[in-house]
Amino acid sequence: MQHITFVRVPYPEKNIHLQLQWLGCSLGLLGERDKDRSCFRIFIELLKAAQHKMALTSDELAVRTKLSRGTVVHHLNKLIDAGMVNTVHNTYSLRAETLTQLIEELRRDAGKIADTLAKGAAELDASLGL
Repeated sequence: MQHITFVRVPYPEKNIHLQLQWLGCSLGLLGERDKDRSCFRIFIELLKAAQHKMALTSDELAVRTKLSRGTVVHHLNKLIDAGMVNTVHNTYSLRAETLTQLIEELRRDAGKIADTLAKGAAELDASLGL
């Protein structure tokens, strides 16, 4: 089951750090409960690795983010469920090579989900006589 989250957040001024935080907020990576910004930090490390076409293990991510391996695995599973991260042979990488490609992939996924919802809603309308 894929769980995609999009949040409408105003785009910030031209500041790379604020813009990366904007992207993280917009993708639901910065939640109220995640006080340490753990998920966002993992995402940023995966983004850095993508610049070098690398995949990282959960242990490498734990060291780079100074988080426990358990916390890293928890957030990796959320990122995988959201369709942002791929895993191959116990390594993790962003699903796409660029942020633009990643958003386009998520857009396609969201469109497929919306199409399925529309079909189901039409069937329900017919069943309910609406």
